[in-house]
Amino acid sequence: MMIEQTRQMMAHLKLNGMLESLELRLAEATSQGWGHGDFLAAIMTDEKTFRDSAHIKRRIKSARFRTDACIEKIDTTAKRNLSAAQVRDLMELGFLTEPRNVLIQGPTGVGKTFLATALGNQACRRGYTTIFIGIHELIEKLEIARTEGSYLRLRDRLIKTDCLILDDLGIKKLPASVVQDLYDILEERFATRSTIITSQIPLENWKEVIEDPVALEAILDRLIHGAVRLKLEGESMRKKRIQTKGVDSH
Repeated sequence: MMIEQTRQMMAHLKLNGMLESLELRLAEATSQGWGHGDFLAAIMTDEKTFRDSAHIKRRIKSARFRTDACIEKIDTTAKRNLSAAQVRDLMELGFLTEPRNVLIQGPTGVGKTFLATALGNQACRRGYTTIFIGIHELIEKLEIARTEGSYLRLRDRLIKTDCLILDDLGIKKLPASVVQDLYDILEERFATRSTIITSQIPLENWKEVIEDPVALEAILDRLIHGAVRLKLEGESMRKKRIQTKGVDSH
């Protein structure tokens, strides 16, 4: 009867980690002769582990990643100008604690988005809030937010998130209003939070995307200063996977 009441109180107090492990910990306490302190320490650790895991899941869901990329899935054997040592160093997240921006450039399919997502995933695991958004989606959201009167709220979220990932800059020219938005966001984040940007085009060609030379210089000044710059190379990993599937199907 006492155990059932304990379960009910745990459920009422939303101590789901304790509730989930209660039976196991009671059995262990009996078989191993635990004292009250040992049992309490074990079951409280279970609750903390449960809550930490739930927080990580919420951060990952809120980030809105497009893939489940993570450090364990990064292939450093392919010739992409990305070594295992570089990946290990990035995954320590020093660029978030310092903070520094990360610029990932390279042709289509070489894994820019995958790497950026893996970094964001690692950030979520370590307790950092993260937002992943494609440039075209950002343009649409900013336009809608202006229409609906939620622009300042969206802008505030983009500024305050610990790790902001802007994916695929450079497919087409940015509207003047978005250029100003981008500058404002980067200005507010400068030297206080990290921004990760992926792009097919090298920095010297960003003038094709941001036509205003003054705005371009201001944006680059806030992005490049102290940034980690990665230039991925090699064959398209996406194309390679498609070809491999084609061979396997025959």
